[in-house]
Amino acid sequence: MNTTINLFTPVQLGSYTLPNRIVMAPMTRLRAIDNIPNALMATYYAQRASAGLIVTECTAVSPLSLGYMNCPGIYTEAQIAGWRLVTDAVHQQGGRIFLQLWHSGRIAHPALLGGELPVAPSAIAGVGSLHTPTGKVSLETPRALETKEIAEIVEQFRQGAANALEAGFDGVELHGAFGYLIDQFLQDGSNQRTDKYGGSVENRSRFLLEVVEAVTGVWGGAGERVGIKLSPSNTFYGMYDSNPKETFSYVVNALNPFDLAYLHMMEANEVDLSTREVMNPVTPYFRQIFKGTLITNGGYERQTGDDILAKNDADLVSFGKLFIANPDLPKRFQTNAQLNTPDPRTFYAPDATGYTDYPFL
Repeated sequence: MNTTINLFTPVQLGSYTLPNRIVMAPMTRLRAIDNIPNALMATYYAQRASAGLIVTECTAVSPLSLGYMNCPGIYTEAQIAGWRLVTDAVHQQGGRIFLQLWHSGRIAHPALLGGELPVAPSAIAGVGSLHTPTGKVSLETPRALETKEIAEIVEQFRQGAANALEAGFDGVELHGAFGYLIDQFLQDGSNQRTDKYGGSVENRSRFLLEVVEAVTGVWGGAGERVGIKLSPSNTFYGMYDSNPKETFSYVVNALNPFDLAYLHMMEANEVDLSTREVMNPVTPYFRQIFKGTLITNGGYERQTGDDILAKNDADLVSFGKLFIANPDLPKRFQTNAQLNTPDPRTFYAPDATGYTDYPFL
């Protein structure tokens, strides 16, 4: 066991040298007003700039990908300007920040989409409910995308990456996890298409790989400023695959030639483990397949984060709820200080409460 590597060992991530291996995980916080990022969000992210890397909350690449109220987008000039407030604030504090590009797919509702049906690989409803301006509603059956429409969505991801570059981001992460559109194409429980985007794992991976190719092209064809997040064990919103090990092994192998900045792998959580038999653990298995930098996420604390790095099963560790409540999480880890406790009641509140008011040391 290599005990010299821990959360505070500097690491090279693409073209960036990070001072630590502590990543702030992407977390939906729903503080955007009219889907436009704002000064409050800039304060929130800047407070957490001591992370080796910040990955933003999921950010919609088009109006039809808005799965939640008050989530930010990256498809208008106003949104680009709003995100510029965020990137400037983080950079002033010496931080590095990637934008998470996202399309919700079937995890949306006409009440959030101007009356339009959500789109998905197949007309199969997700399992669950959403908050809308008219109250909490169950997910509806989406409209299956026509083959010719898929290229338009690939272009929306490419444009989103270009807009992120204009907004001053250091890179982007593709949201390929948690039952959203990319994940919906990958897994056969949600993709029952019969065209070139369905059926075999090669076909189900096609949309993701087209998006990766388009987005990496934004930065001169280099993948070193593009990451991707996958969740092979995810059961959120009724997701499943008949053979997740085979599906995601193919996907991860197919990503190797792109020389991505990183692969961000999600471990199973309590919901996944209680719903059906899933891959567990995830990270050590895909460590053997992915040739690049690997970030792991899944309820880690200081000691368990150090442990997985020392075993060389991952290169960085991302932290979610601990970063919500502890803007100075790296310093607290380093000094073994007491941690603030996150308050779930304010995770999605509309204001600064439970957002920018957690105390520093």
